[in-house]
Amino acid sequence: MASLPNILLITADQLRPFELGCYGNPVIRTPNLDRLRQRGTRFNRAFVAAPVCGPSRACLASGLEYDHAQTPSNNHDFPTKLPTFYGKLRSAGYHVMGCGKFDLAKDSHWFGIDGKWRLHVWGFSDGINNAGKDDQMKSYHFNNNRPGDPYMTFLQSRGLMQEHIKDYKSRKGKSYSNTFPTPLPDDAYCDNWVTENGLKLLESAPDKPWFLQVNWPGPHNPEDITRSMEKSVRALQMPPVNGRDQFSATVNRAIRQNYTAMCENIDRGVGRFLDWIEAKGQMENTIVIFSSDHGEMLGDHGRWGKHVPYQPSVGVPHLAAGPGIQKGAQSSALVSSIDITATILDYGGAPTDDIDGKTLRPVLEGRTQAHRGVVYSGLGAWRLAFDGRYKVITGYDPAIPGNESDDISKYTPNVLARPPIVFDLVNDPEEANDISGSMPSAARGLLKKLQAGTYPA
Repeated sequence: MASLPNILLITADQLRPFELGCYGNPVIRTPNLDRLRQRGTRFNRAFVAAPVCGPSRACLASGLEYDHAQTPSNNHDFPTKLPTFYGKLRSAGYHVMGCGKFDLAKDSHWFGIDGKWRLHVWGFSDGINNAGKDDQMKSYHFNNNRPGDPYMTFLQSRGLMQEHIKDYKSRKGKSYSNTFPTPLPDDAYCDNWVTENGLKLLESAPDKPWFLQVNWPGPHNPEDITRSMEKSVRALQMPPVNGRDQFSATVNRAIRQNYTAMCENIDRGVGRFLDWIEAKGQMENTIVIFSSDHGEMLGDHGRWGKHVPYQPSVGVPHLAAGPGIQKGAQSSALVSSIDITATILDYGGAPTDDIDGKTLRPVLEGRTQAHRGVVYSGLGAWRLAFDGRYKVITGYDPAIPGNESDDISKYTPNVLARPPIVFDLVNDPEEANDISGSMPSAARGLLKKLQAGTYPA
């Protein structure tokens, strides 16, 4: 058991790769993620199995592709009958901890005011599961206008809950364009509160191999940054939008500044955990993985949020560092978020034979550059397959309203019968030109894989 590494998994919510310095953003300041990247490996082509919170996290927890994880939308809880990698790690001898937004019970709108409801069932030894930004309000109303999660309970104890509710309501319908700061102090800001919970869990962990997953609610909209965060970004120049969106250049710049502030704040949280591990002398025996549950369109293609098969929505950052992992390396291997599951189980000495994910350990340790021939993603009616050059999408029509939902009932028969969309991401990385009319043979092969529905590796 002494040879098992500690494992820290950090997941942001709605973070796209280009918003990090180590992925080429010239404006943002993310020194701690840069430090993590220098100590480990950066993956340049990481996808999520489903680009929306609940389904994506269900795929991660189970290690299963979207069509197998039995969580088709945010209107469904993750089935408690499905095994999780958390439970497998616990069985392998780990003290399994988690904090932040797990989103495995999206339909229930309940977390327990201590944040421990269902945690043991999902496989945790200890933890604090709180609501995300939208679900804080849903849980509050579901519980007869009383706190339904530990974060709102914390705000109530500080006398800040009603002020937070008022602020949230003032942003409703304009969660992106209302960029004014939240009245909350820095220490009561949800991401910072989650960081403190994670550090407390680490301090109280028994003397055995530990696993901790930290799930920050940011940089998910609304763009509710604190006053100090706002001061740090208002002078920053922002990269241009891909295409045109409904906001003016001034409003768009403010939105992206707020998004940047949330990303920089997450980086500070990463630094807190890295510093703790170093101070405890555990860095040489701790694997650290950083990723996100999905991306963010942020105005590209005139869209905001996620749900869609475009790269800013399905693409995520993925960094890994630790014992045996190549330092300062980068990989162009095709990676799915469910491969995080398999990788953690592999390093944790737990079985991976009943999941769809494939361990990245051989790539991380420099034994191979190959991983997947095809990576998949899906949500609602649409599915995509990508082979490193061609992306084939079925069941999606960007011209039809309502085609960006994770609820398949909102899709029209026209969408379901629509011809596939094909992008050549080598020659068209911005996904501006559908080449399905002259579909290359490689793309036709991807289409057959999608139509078969078997998700071959």
